Amino acid sequence: MDDTESAALDAAASAAPASPAKLLFLSRHDYRSPRKASVHFIARELARTADVHFASIGFSLLSKLKSDPRLPLWDAANRVETVDGVDCYLWRSPTHPCKVPAVLNPLMNRYFSHFARNVPEVLRRWIVAADTVFIESGGPEMFIPTVRRLAPRARIVYLCADTLDVVGSPEYLVRTLMAHAPKLDWIVIKSKLMAPFFPPGSNLVVVPQGVDKAALAVPSASPYATGTVNLVSVGNMLFDPAFFSLAAPAFPEIDFHVIGGGPGAAALDAPNIVVHGEMPFAETLPYLQHADAGVAPYGAGVVPYLADSSLKLAQYGCLGLPGICPAIAAAGHPHRFGYTPGDAASIIAAIRAALAHGRFAGTDPLGWEDVARRVAAPQDFADTRLPE
Repeated sequence: MDDTESAALDAAASAAPASPAKLLFLSRHDYRSPRKASVHFIARELARTADVHFASIGFSLLSKLKSDPRLPLWDAANRVETVDGVDCYLWRSPTHPCKVPAVLNPLMNRYFSHFARNVPEVLRRWIVAADTVFIESGGPEMFIPTVRRLAPRARIVYLCADTLDVVGSPEYLVRTLMAHAPKLDWIVIKSKLMAPFFPPGSNLVVVPQGVDKAALAVPSASPYATGTVNLVSVGNMLFDPAFFSLAAPAFPEIDFHVIGGGPGAAALDAPNIVVHGEMPFAETLPYLQHADAGVAPYGAGVVPYLADSSLKLAQYGCLGLPGICPAIAAAGHPHRFGYTPGDAASIIAAIRAALAHGRFAGTDPLGWEDVARRVAAPQDFADTRLPE
């Protein structure tokens, strides 16, 4: 081969398109579930340019005892299905590790370790092939040692939706995360207020909550009767049914719509409380777009960082919907109206203030494309740096 041929081959090789990145998400959510969390939107955006695998873990017969939202996918478990360009795998096992009384922790810790080492073949292949593994908070922490062992060159990115102390995670998960946190490539937090949870030396970056701006802008018809006043709540995180038990009798002229409130909403019983089950976001959207105010009824366990990390509050703000939430989550935001959980007088005052404020022009949070780009390469964005 002469120099000309060699140069031509080198030029062709450099001009050839790079192979798509291979990304793996480990989550307690399933990508196909109707209820969407931030990890779903991040995976969807990254799948536009990368090969994305999405494995859902911690699903077994035990899940039936807790009304797991993935139960409708029971028969779809243990096989790969591709949705929106994302390869989905729901690992259903006979049992899975969980939180137990402290006296049983030594036994459960051994089970966590055994369970995390013995992953199914599909998941093993995905880990070995991955360039980057995104580990979402709330269970997948147990797989950090397995990922490091099977894919020593892969980047490991921890997506912190909530700190483990707030959600009351099992001892094993907390211990594993604390041991490995300083060695992770980066830890993505939604609020600087999450930073104290992590040990010194952890590579923390801040990427705030995003919203699906395009979806929120889709026009819809109002699901409400003409001339009625409607407050809406979506999701079941830290759901406090007492808010509605106290608010509904005080405002008989207002209809309170609870969408996807989970088991805590089941016992709500008042003529002006309408309890809806889980519904796809497209069906939820009209209730948000045409409401008079949105409620984030956080109860026990509400923490300051929810002011930054709450998806529902971010959506309310983007839509120009005044938000009603515990004062700790209002945090000085001009379009949020805080109350003290369990205190009827403050709840009544917050509702009145929100309705008097009315709809507004809306905020401009990051879209999911912006969030995904920052999660994938936070070093490229100055705004991801933790404030000094």
